[in-house]
Amino acid sequence: MNEILLVEDDVKISESLSQLLNMHGFSVTQAATQSAALDALENAYFDILLIDVLLPDGNGFTVCRAAKQEGDIHVIFLTACTDEYSAVTGLDMGGDDYIEKPYRPLELISRIKSVLRRYGKAQQTLCAGDVSVDAVKGTVTKNGKTLFLSALEYKLLLVFLNNPGTVLTRSRLLCEIWDVGGDFVNDNTLTVYIKRLREKIEDDAQNPQIIRTVRGIGYKFGE
Repeated sequence: MNEILLVEDDVKISESLSQLLNMHGFSVTQAATQSAALDALENAYFDILLIDVLLPDGNGFTVCRAAKQEGDIHVIFLTACTDEYSAVTGLDMGGDDYIEKPYRPLELISRIKSVLRRYGKAQQTLCAGDVSVDAVKGTVTKNGKTLFLSALEYKLLLVFLNNPGTVLTRSRLLCEIWDVGGDFVNDNTLTVYIKRLREKIEDDAQNPQIIRTVRGIGYKFGE
């Protein structure tokens, strides 16, 4: 699991962003000040530093400089500062990306993953119980034995694995898997593919423990 240090003094933004990152499989440590961020960098390892430029007791540039001295940490500035000077300064200091607020949540996740892939740090294996997905090779195994999934089944499994413990509505799932592999996906098709996926990954497809139905809403992956 990739580790992220989120440095943001706005509590509401920090909490909502942490929840979003957790939903997408990241482990998040929060810091609200420059000093708290520097302490965190001294005491733990992080893959990504997500940081605002303006902090109550300093600025993100100082934290970025310290992060680069600590080791192989990649920095994404997430800030309301829209002036060219701030962006150029951040990138010149070694920042890997500079994202202006308000940001689009899914675009932010995509850009974080892009930075991780660029440096070979993207999470390659996703697991749920005895089911494992190698996202690089595109293979799925259960108890070490290879499972053969269609393109839609594979995509659907990835959506669930990237949102553990989250209730996903049917409309959200339809949006995620729409037209993958050139297939038309509607509500009835989704039901069919959920059934097929359960038959392949569950010990007992009639009593599913991995992909659980949340009546009237959708599905939940895991506990």
